[in-house]
Amino acid sequence: MSSSVWNPDNVRDVAESVGIASLADNVVEELARDVDYRLAQVLEEALKFMRHGKRTTLSTHDISHALKVLNVEPLYGYESARPLRFGEASLGPGQPLYYLEDEEVDFEKLINAPLPKVPREITFTAHWLAVEGVQPSIPQNPTASNQADLLPKGPNANPHLAAANGLETSVKPLVKHVLSKESQELFAKLSSALLDESNPEWQNAALSSIQSDPGIHQLTTYLITFIAEKVTHSMKNLFVLKSMLKAIDALLANPTIYLDPYIPYMVPPVLTCCVGKHLGPALSQAPSNASSETLNGNNVMNGQAHASPEHFEVRKVSASLLQLICRKYSSSNQGLKTRIARSCLKAFLDPNKPLGTHYGALQALRRVLGADGIRIGILPNLKIYDEVLKEAFADDSKKGEAQHVLAIILSCLDDMERSKGAMRANGVANLEGQRERLTDKVGEVVADQIIKSGRTAVAQAVLEADLNIV
Repeated sequence: MSSSVWNPDNVRDVAESVGIASLADNVVEELARDVDYRLAQVLEEALKFMRHGKRTTLSTHDISHALKVLNVEPLYGYESARPLRFGEASLGPGQPLYYLEDEEVDFEKLINAPLPKVPREITFTAHWLAVEGVQPSIPQNPTASNQADLLPKGPNANPHLAAANGLETSVKPLVKHVLSKESQELFAKLSSALLDESNPEWQNAALSSIQSDPGIHQLTTYLITFIAEKVTHSMKNLFVLKSMLKAIDALLANPTIYLDPYIPYMVPPVLTCCVGKHLGPALSQAPSNASSETLNGNNVMNGQAHASPEHFEVRKVSASLLQLICRKYSSSNQGLKTRIARSCLKAFLDPNKPLGTHYGALQALRRVLGADGIRIGILPNLKIYDEVLKEAFADDSKKGEAQHVLAIILSCLDDMERSKGAMRANGVANLEGQRERLTDKVGEVVADQIIKSGRTAVAQAVLEADLNIV
C-alpha cells in the first residue's frame, strides 16, 4: 500500500511528456513520495513568510520567497495582485484535474487601446563628487543646506552624523530639560561633591541631602545612572567606588523616595563592587608589616598581596548593601534574592576568578542567604574549593588574599553552627580523630584551620550537615 498523497499517475504523465515511455511501479511511487516531501517543504517555508508578514492568507509571493530560500528556480507569471481563478475538469471518476483559467482578451479593445509611452533611452553623465576633499557646488551635488535636510531628525537621531558632516551640533546634558533649573543645579552640585576627595565635609553634606531631602526623588533616575557610570569606569579608584556605595546607601535610607522600580538598576553597580575581578590599584607587594586579620581566634599575617587590601573593605560594604536591598525589596521584586545568590555562587565556583572575587561572593552569600544558604550553597563546595586554597597558600603573592578568604569561610561556618545550636564538645583531642572526616567534607585547608582553632561545635555541625551539591 502506498502512503503517498500525490497521485502516481501524474508522475507517469510527466515522464511520458519528457520521453520516458515506461517506469517501474516502485520508481513511480518513490517519485510521488519525493514530490510530497518537496511540496511540504515549500509550503512550510512559505508559511513562515506568511506569519512573519502578519498575514493569514498565503500568497504567491510567499511561495516565490520559499523557492528562493530552498535554492529552487521560482515560478514565473503569477502575481498576488491578480486574482487567480482555478477551474476543475473531470478526467473520470475520482480524478479531478485543476487548471488556471486564462483571462479572455477582447482583441478590438486591445487594438484600439492607446500605445504606452516610449521609455527614455539610458544615458550616462559624469561629474566630480569632490575635488581634493572639497565638494563643488554643482546641481548634481547637494549643498550644505541640503545636507542638513538629509540628516535624520527626531529624538533617536544620531548626533554624530551631523558632526561628521561638519554641521553644528548641540549635545544634550545628562539631566534632561524637563527638570527645573534648580534641580539641574542640585544634580551638578551633588555629582561634583560625591567625587571631591579633598573636601570630605562637602561630600558628607551631599550624602545627607540624598538621605533626607524629598526633592531628590526627581533626580533618582539620574543619580542611579551617574552611579552606574562611575562604577563602570572607575574600577581602579577605590575612593570613587566607596563614594558611590555611600550614595546608594543614602538613597536606600531616604524614607521619601519610592525605590521599588529602581532596584533592578541599583543592584548591578553594587554587585560589581562586590564580585568585580580587580578593584583598586594593583600593587606588586604589600609591606612586610602588613595588617593582620583574626581568624576567629588565630591572628594570621597578610603577607604579600597582589592588590591593595583596601578592596576587601569595599567588597564587605557592597555585600552589606546587597543584604539591605534583599531585606527591604525582595517582596516587591520577585526573584531578586535568587538572582543575586546565583551570580555570587557562580563567581565563587569559578577558579579563574581572583581571590578577591571569591571573598566578595562569600560575603554576599553569607549575608543574603544566611545560615541555610551557607549549608546548602557554600558547604557542599568547600571540598572542591580546597585546591584553589592550596594553590593560593603556595604562592607568596596570593597568600594574604587567601587568608581573607579562609577567614570568611570560617565565619560562614560559625554562622551555620550558631543557627543550628549544636552541642559543643570539650577538648581539641576529639577533633584530631575527626580530621579525615572533616577533610572529606570541607577540604584539607579548612579542616586544618577548624582543628587548630578548636572549633569543636563547628566540626560537629559540619559533620552532621546534609551535603547536597547545588
